[in-house]
Amino acid sequence: MNSAAQKLIVFTLDKQRYALPLPTVARVIRMVEIAPMPKAPEIVIGVINLQGHIIPVVDIRRRFRLPGRETGISDQVLISHTSKRPVGIVVDEVTGVIECSAEEIVAAEKILPGMEYVEGVAKLKDGMILIHNIDSFLSLEEERALDDAIHGSGK
Repeated sequence: MNSAAQKLIVFTLDKQRYALPLPTVARVIRMVEIAPMPKAPEIVIGVINLQGHIIPVVDIRRRFRLPGRETGISDQVLISHTSKRPVGIVVDEVTGVIECSAEEIVAAEKILPGMEYVEGVAKLKDGMILIHNIDSFLSLEEERALDDAIHGSGK
């Protein structure tokens, strides 16, 4: 991490706070109907149509081994960009944007080597926030399966 401050968008899942680097997030929308997608990887709930763009929606609860739950009308979807595609991430609530100094962020490798999906941890006065790496949410196999499901469904 560089010495410059990093802006993070903070969201909750089961009252636990998580964050993504702000530059990876395009927008936040209210929950919309998610169309199921046959042959998609298990982490993919389905797809949404956002202004004419079909965007896969992932359930990161499964990735983080959190208890599953039905999506609700109060849930929100973070539209984020991996290096390969935009994805929607279902979250309980987006609580805001914070700015963390380099001193407040500990790299994941320093805490526990091999922590998948986690870029670092922000140590704040009111607790910790896990900072996630959006590019690691989908494995290579899931990326391929998602490509096959998206391109196969257009026939």
